[in-house]
This record gives sequence, C-alpha cells and structure tokens, in this order.
Amino acid sequence: MASSRFIPASKPVPQAILRDFLSIVSNVERLLVVTGAGISTESGIPDYRSKGVGMYARTNRRPMTIQEFLASEHNRKRYWSRNFVAWPRFSIAPCNDTHWKLSEWEKDERFLWLITQNVDGLHRAAGSEKLTELHGCSKVVKCLQCNQHYDRSEMQRWIEELNPKWTIAEIGELRPDGDVDIPDKAIENFQIPHCPTCGPKSILKTDVVFFGDNVPRKTVDYCYEIVEQCTGLLVLGSSLTVMSGYRFVYQAFLRKIPIMIVNIGPTRGDDLASIKVSAKCSDIIKLI
Repeated sequence: MASSRFIPASKPVPQAILRDFLSIVSNVERLLVVTGAGISTESGIPDYRSKGVGMYARTNRRPMTIQEFLASEHNRKRYWSRNFVAWPRFSIAPCNDTHWKLSEWEKDERFLWLITQNVDGLHRAAGSEKLTELHGCSKVVKCLQCNQHYDRSEMQRWIEELNPKWTIAEIGELRPDGDVDIPDKAIENFQIPHCPTCGPKSILKTDVVFFGDNVPRKTVDYCYEIVEQCTGLLVLGSSLTVMSGYRFVYQAFLRKIPIMIVNIGPTRGDDLASIKVSAKCSDIIKLI
C-alpha cells in the first residue's frame, strides 16, 4: 500500500521552531504521548480529517454510528460485509517508524505512557506495552451479550464459512476504521456469524468505540490519572477534534505543563500548546 497519498503536504519546519521543540521535549521528566490517525497514514491507512487527503475531504460517506449498528440486522450486515472485504488489506498494514520509535521509548525511564486514539492495533504490534487504546482495537471482536472476546482473524474465518459463494465485483478504498465501500446490492445475500456461546440472538462487533458511543468511564479515569502524573504531553498526528483526546490536552493545559503538538494542519489544541510543529511525525520523532 502506498502511504504518501494519505499524507498532506507540509512546508519545511523553521530551524528555530525545531530547536525550541527539541529543547522543551528534552527537559520533560515524565512524558505522556497521545497519538492519532495521522501517524498511521504512513502505514497506508487514511485518516478522516487531513485537508485534501482525508476521507472526509474525498467522500460523503461517514462511519456507522453505534445507534445505526444496533438498530437493525441489515445495518450489521452492511458493517460486517465491508469490514470482511477490507480485512485482508487492513490486517497487513505495517508498523512505521513512529510506531517502532515509541515502542523503543519505553526503555527510557522518562517515558510515562502512550494513549492512542487509533484502533488499528499497530502500536501493540510494534511492541508498545505502556499503552491505552482509548477507542479499543479493531483486531478484537466481542459479543455484546456475554462479553466474550474473539480474535478478528477468527471472525474472518467464520464469515468465509457462512458465505462460500459470496462474491463482489467492486471494491472501494480502505477506510480508517477498517472497512471499505462496496455496492449496496452485495449486502443482501451476506450472512453474519453469531457468538458460539450465545447463538442467533447475539450481536458481534469489533471491540472499538463507534461514533456516537462513549469511551468507557474506567478508561477515561485512568487516562486522567496518567495526565496528573506526567510533566509534559506530546501529541503526535491528531487534530484533537473529538473530545475523547482533546480533554487530556486541556487537562494538561490546566496543570500548566508543556504541551507539544506535531501534526500537519491545525488542531483543536493549538491555542493550548507550548509549541506546535507542522510536519510528518516520523520526520520529527527520529530527532528526539
């Protein structure tokens, strides 16, 4: 998968800004990192909001909300059929330099924790363990009735067994949350599996926080605790548009600790930041 097509253009960073940025980072004793979809664009996974190249700029399609998913079997067929088609590509997206570097940072006692808004599982694949996946992980499936968890690859096998003759002629572009556009008519004959324990009345969904849903309170509270412990916060590749990530930046601002943002294009937290660098995350993180 070509990665550059999903990365917005950016100008060279002025040396004075770069020096100031590196100086601030180097003086942080307990660093908290928050990452967003902008770091996975370099792995060939598009984001939603990047100017010109994000999904919202190139299509009118919007992610399925939790309310839509729960409302009908037809909507769940639409979700799972698209997810099924996208999985072979989504599941092999490689970790990039930023994922690997953040994993290496765990060896440094100054690194406190990593909070990611991404659901692609690439931080964990790169070896990160001091990690909170704020919105869950699309490589895990759970039953909404018994809360049993299954590997997403196992779900793929179940779908293949239920749909041995199901074919599709048109496949759209991979999307940030691990699905892809397909013709509506292809959904009609698609069959979705059920939980092996709960049977036909069960509902299986990827273990992610859908649009319209809330991050579990326990997860939010833990992240707030981490923000209280850090002495500096670094944001990588996030527009901070949604409250789930922005609230931690705002909390850090109230604590009057350094906030450093690396993101191509404006973010909701720019006015709160001690310094902002508009550049590819991999170009900057290798300098730290």
